[in-house]
Amino acid sequence: MTSAPMSDSIMPANGVGPIPANSMMRIPFSGPMALRYACESEQPKGRARLMSAKQQKTALVTGASRGIGKASAIALARAGFDVAVSARTLSDGSGRDMYDPDLTIPGGLDTTVAAIEAEGQQGAAFVMDLLDRTSVEACIDGALEHFGHLDVLVNNAIFQGKVSMTPILELEEPEVHKLFEGNVFAQMAITERVLAAMLEQGSGTIVNMISASAYTDPPGPIGKGGWGMAYAMSKGAFTRMTPHIHVEHGPDGIRAFSIDPGYVITEAARARNTAGSFPYPGGEPATIGAVVAWLAASSDADEHLGGIVYAQSEFKKQGLSA
Repeated sequence: MTSAPMSDSIMPANGVGPIPANSMMRIPFSGPMALRYACESEQPKGRARLMSAKQQKTALVTGASRGIGKASAIALARAGFDVAVSARTLSDGSGRDMYDPDLTIPGGLDTTVAAIEAEGQQGAAFVMDLLDRTSVEACIDGALEHFGHLDVLVNNAIFQGKVSMTPILELEEPEVHKLFEGNVFAQMAITERVLAAMLEQGSGTIVNMISASAYTDPPGPIGKGGWGMAYAMSKGAFTRMTPHIHVEHGPDGIRAFSIDPGYVITEAARARNTAGSFPYPGGEPATIGAVVAWLAASSDADEHLGGIVYAQSEFKKQGLSA
């Protein structure tokens, strides 16, 4: 399971980001980074058998200013994809922790794009807030306009809020609505918009970053290894998207996977000095990223179509390297 969400606004998985969304706008950047827009607006190693492409492959990774999202974007770039990334934190050093506003959480879209371009691929950044539907739609449209098409969508961004770790009797309905807007309805909107474009081109891969909280019982109450009921409910709903995409659109050339990353030690976890607080060992974001790239680029992954891929064990099984 991933570490619990940490803020009252939408941010990348396992992180935070303070940049509010505005209307669609172009941001001029000089230097090597190709930060094209703001919205409110080497191949993978191992036994992977890469699929050939007649045109440049492209991907969109949400929640990619740090953590699993950033690692996934970099791994996709290494696999030869141009990558668009979205999150709320535009600049490295501007992310703040919800519990301690004085604590800086490393990471930003600028550093992710720089890492993509260091792999020799194009990168494009979009500032997006999952609670702002205009922002979501503008970012998807911007990514499609920028690259002309999208071959891969990685739904990694999640709602980050205290409600995710709130006991049952303390839940407030408006906060639960925010949680479901971010973790369910915004994800559906993103997926529908990208899926429609993929169907027009006759192919595409959708990877949903899920959580074990969706299908397993908590090992203990909140604060003792467990998580909030509302969070588990939202992730459960999100997890059900994958098999339905597979059943309805697999025959149309759409590949869909869910990834359970397991517990991952991210930049946010290290910043909070909590990396050793979980009852079992944690994985690294790069491990999950390598599996994302394998799913996107290898037909060997098709045995998992419509199902859940347990990233940390699959990484070892496939002999991948990060």
